[in-house]
Amino acid sequence: MSLALKLACFWVLAATGVAMLPMRYQYVPGVALLLVAPVLIGVIWHDHGFWFGAAALFGFVSMFRKPLVFFGRKALGLPTEEVPK
Repeated sequence: MSLALKLACFWVLAATGVAMLPMRYQYVPGVALLLVAPVLIGVIWHDHGFWFGAAALFGFVSMFRKPLVFFGRKALGLPTEEVPK
């Protein structure tokens, strides 16, 4: 197993551990994981090709879907708070 895949496994374990923390303690490590992920996905994509890179990207998006939606809405100038149903 390559170093990139080992780091990706560690990233998943770290993200799972951060998710178990109380919300007030999740912000700093969560942002760090959010910033490291694109670099790690790029290295996986470069070393192992499209399918492994796409799988890593899918896993990242599935774990960070709410922060990504928040930042996407903020970047587009849309309201960031949830609309009641």
